[in-house]
Amino acid sequence: MDYIAVRRALHKIPEVGFEEVETQAFLLEQIKKMPQEHLQIKKWRTGLFVKVSGTAPSKTVGFRTDIDALPVQEKTGYSFASKHDGKMHACGHDFHMTVALGVLEKVASHPIKDNVVFIFQPAEEGPGGAIPMMESSEFKEWKPDFVYALHVSPEFPAGTVATKEGILFANTSELFIDFTGKGGHAAYPHLTYDTIVAACSFVTGIQSIVARRVSPLNSAVLTIGKMSGGTKQNIIAEHARVEGTIRTLDQKTMALIKEDIERHVQATEIAYHCTATIDYGANYYQVYNKREYVDPFIDFCKAQAYPYVICGDAMTGEDFGYFLKDIPGFMFWLGVGNTSGLHSADFKPDESALAQGVRVVSGYLMKGL
Repeated sequence: MDYIAVRRALHKIPEVGFEEVETQAFLLEQIKKMPQEHLQIKKWRTGLFVKVSGTAPSKTVGFRTDIDALPVQEKTGYSFASKHDGKMHACGHDFHMTVALGVLEKVASHPIKDNVVFIFQPAEEGPGGAIPMMESSEFKEWKPDFVYALHVSPEFPAGTVATKEGILFANTSELFIDFTGKGGHAAYPHLTYDTIVAACSFVTGIQSIVARRVSPLNSAVLTIGKMSGGTKQNIIAEHARVEGTIRTLDQKTMALIKEDIERHVQATEIAYHCTATIDYGANYYQVYNKREYVDPFIDFCKAQAYPYVICGDAMTGEDFGYFLKDIPGFMFWLGVGNTSGLHSADFKPDESALAQGVRVVSGYLMKGL
C-alpha cells in the first residue's frame, strides 16, 4: 500500500460527523483490495467494523481510528487539498485512517493468533460517535478484550511515540446557553429586558469559577469562544447566545464547574428579567492510560529503539476515553513534526510519520498482546 497516496486521497474528501459516506466507500474500496480469506466487514451508520479472524484465538484485540473531519476552510495550499468547501482533515484523521488501513493490510496478509477488530469510528469531533457505536449490536458481537489507538501531534518530531501513565486527554464538555428577554426600540430601554447586557454580565461573572472555585492544584479551562445576539444597532436584543467549552483533568471538577455555571445562569435570570436554557452538547470522558496496559507498550517501543518521549497532560478531548472506560487499553501520540496546531486551517503533518505509525501499531499487535 502506498501510504502517502492513500492519505492524500482521504485528505481530499473530508466529511463531518455522521456524514462520512464518501469516506466509508473509499475505506471499503481499499479493504476489498486486501486478502479476504480471514476478513469480515460490518457497516455501522457511516463507520465500519473489520474483523480479522485469528489462527488460534483466545481473545480479541481492537484498534480504533476516527474518520471524520472538521468544519474548517483549508489553507494549506496542497495540490491535494479538500474538494469539500468548508471541510478539512485539520485534526489528522486522514493520517489515523491511513495507519489503520496499513496495519489491517499487514494483519489480513499474515493473521496473528488472536482476533483483531479494526474500528473505523465516525463523529469523533462531534456530536460524538464512540458511545452510540459501543452501544450497537455490531460492536457487542465483536467487542474487543483490549483496545488501543493513536492521535497525531505536531508537538513531537515526525515518527516519535509519546505517551505515559495517567491522564492523556481531558474531560471535556461543550457549552451552549440561550438567553431570552424582551426586545424593543433602543430609545425605550426601560420597556425591554436586554439579553446582550445579560449575556455579557454572565460571561464576566463566570470568570471567577476557575479562579475562585477550582482548587489551584487542579487544572481546568472554561472558555466562551462565541457570543451572538441582536439584529440591528438600534434594536435591543430579545435573544442572545453564548457558546463555549469546559475542560478538566478530573470528573469532580467538571461537575463543580457545571454546578456553578448553573448558579450564574439562575442569578442572571433574576437580575436581568430573562430566561435561559443550558445545553452541554457533546461530553467526552477523559483518556486515562492505566499503568498495567501502557507500560508494556512503552517497553516495546524502547526495545525496538523507536523514538519515545514521556508526554504531559493535554486539555484536548477525545471520545476514545469512552472505550478505555469500558475496555482495557491505552492511547498514544504519534509525532508529525513541526507544523501549525491541530484544528488549524494550515495543518500540514509530515507524511514520513505514516510508515512509522504502521510499524509501531502492527509491531506491537503482532508480538502478541
